[in-house]
Amino acid sequence: MAMTGRLALGSRQRAKVATRQGSAVERAGTLRAIVAWVVGLLFFFPVFYLIVTGFKTEAAAVLLPPQLFPFGDQFPAGFTPTLENYKAIFDRGFGPYFLNSIIVVVASSVLIVALALPCAYALVWRRGKRSSNVMFFFLSTKFLPAVGVIIPIFIIARDLHAIDNLATLVVMYTAMNLAIAIWLLRSFFDEIPRDVIQAARVDGADLRMEMQYVAIPMIFPGLVATVFICTIFAWNEFFFAVNLMATKGATVPMFMIGFVTSEGLFWAKLAAAGTLAMMPVVVLGWLAQKQLVRGLSMGAVK
Repeated sequence: MAMTGRLALGSRQRAKVATRQGSAVERAGTLRAIVAWVVGLLFFFPVFYLIVTGFKTEAAAVLLPPQLFPFGDQFPAGFTPTLENYKAIFDRGFGPYFLNSIIVVVASSVLIVALALPCAYALVWRRGKRSSNVMFFFLSTKFLPAVGVIIPIFIIARDLHAIDNLATLVVMYTAMNLAIAIWLLRSFFDEIPRDVIQAARVDGADLRMEMQYVAIPMIFPGLVATVFICTIFAWNEFFFAVNLMATKGATVPMFMIGFVTSEGLFWAKLAAAGTLAMMPVVVLGWLAQKQLVRGLSMGAVK
């Protein structure tokens, strides 16, 4: 009986300790959650303010303190929403600019995937004596800023009658993002166990079959993440677009600067245009969020 009592007492003590530890862990988890929410809201606030400003009038957009809630003027810090900014944007011809951006981004992304996949695969699984030099060459293409090469690029495009041509932007965006894509895909290919590739070769797979049926399916989340990153860079690119395009090949960033005039900044219309400009990337990221999380975390845990 004494032994049973001691065991019961020990069990109750361990239960109390476990309860105290569990509550401590729970409190720590709650604190982290609160901090994470605060940080997330701070980072999201500029996006929220941009979206809200797009529904204000130009007069309300510059008021201080700012009005943040579209619940009417009677509500504290509230305003009456309007769609006049979006109507003005589409009346100004937003559609062709948006279509040009879609065409350029999709075409350059397809070219990047077609060129970067075999290059990255060869640098991992068909290494030569100078593979490291090749990788350094790709990296070195990012050393020089775009402003340092714009004059020769403009002269070449002018002589080829390629000014204000979407194909010019496709080539430029492909060259701009190709090095990044090769480096990312190389790191993803390098995570594939070598036994898997060797087993495929033993089973008689040639180079095309290795890539198509073994390597690419294994790094597909990383491929999605790479395409997404290149898409963001191409979608937001402004420097080449403003220097090499005029009217027919103008993209969304060029449309947005039309609201920066000598009369002042049209904040509400600029915010509405910015909201429309970021929506495709947001929707794409939302649709591919699972692949993005897996792809961006590949190789993080060994």
